[in-house]
Amino acid sequence: MTTYALRHPQLFSCPSASFLRQGGGWYLSLLVSLAALGALLCADNAVLSARHDLALLALGNRFDELDSARRSEAAARQLLRDAQPAPLPAPYLVVSIADRRLWYRQGDTVLMATDIATGSGKTLVKEKGTSTWKFDTPRGRLAVTGKEENPVWVPPDWFYVEHARKKKLALLHLERGRSLAVSDGSLITVLGDNVVRSYPSGRISVLKASDQKDIIVNGRVLIPPLGTNQRRFDKVLGTHRLNLGDGYALHGTNRPETVGQAISHGCVRLRNEDIAKLYQMVPVGTRVYIY
Repeated sequence: MTTYALRHPQLFSCPSASFLRQGGGWYLSLLVSLAALGALLCADNAVLSARHDLALLALGNRFDELDSARRSEAAARQLLRDAQPAPLPAPYLVVSIADRRLWYRQGDTVLMATDIATGSGKTLVKEKGTSTWKFDTPRGRLAVTGKEENPVWVPPDWFYVEHARKKKLALLHLERGRSLAVSDGSLITVLGDNVVRSYPSGRISVLKASDQKDIIVNGRVLIPPLGTNQRRFDKVLGTHRLNLGDGYALHGTNRPETVGQAISHGCVRLRNEDIAKLYQMVPVGTRVYIY
C-alpha cells in the first residue's frame, strides 16, 4: 500500500471542498474500498508468510521455534477472519395476533410492516354434534412451505355447515356416481368436473356456486364433491398465498375491509397489495413466528 501511494499520490492526497461538492463522493468510496482491500491483503499476506516460516523451520529441524511460528500463523488466520464482513442474518416474519400486525424483519431492521386479519376464535359444532371446529390462528414457530399466485380456495366442510346454520337449512351431500332427485323431476349429478342438473327433456345445465352463492336443492344446502368446479372458488384468497402447513396460510382477500379484525377461520389475511409485496420478498423456508 505504501509503495502504491508513493506512485499514485493523487489518490491519497486530501481533496478540496469544491471537488467534493462537484461530485467527488466517489473519491471517498474509493478510499474506503482501498482501505478494506488493504486490510484483507495484509491479513492474507500474514497467513502466507506464517505458513512459509513454518515450512522453513520444519525443514531445518528448528523445533524450538516451531511453536512460536504456529502461534503466529494462528494469529494471522484470526486477523484474516476478523477482516471478513459478518454475514447478514436470515430475514424472518413476525405475526402478533393481539396487535393484528405483521413484520418482515432482518436483524433489527424492519423490511416491511402491515395490518392483518387473524382467526376469530369462534367455535362451530360439526354436523353430528360430537366435536367442534375452533377458528384460531396457530401460535408458535412455523415456516413458509410454499408460494402460490392466484390461489384457488377449496372450501372445507365447515364452510357449508356455517352457511346452512345461518340460513337455518339442512345439509345435502352429493357423491360421485350418484344422483339426487329434485322435486321438479330433474336430477343433480356429477358430469366430468361439474355438478349439473339434467332435465327430463334431456337438457343439462351446469350449476353455479361461489363463496357467496350456495347450491340449494329441495330446501337444503348442497355440499359438492371434492375435485368439482363447484367446490373451487377464485379470488377469495386474493392474489397470492404463502402456505404455512396444516391448511394455514398468509394470503390476500376479496374483503379488504376485514383487515385489522379478528374475523378469519385461522389464516392470516392481508390486503392484496401487501401480500403481493411479501410474495416477492419472502423465500420458501422463511421462519414465521406467531404469538
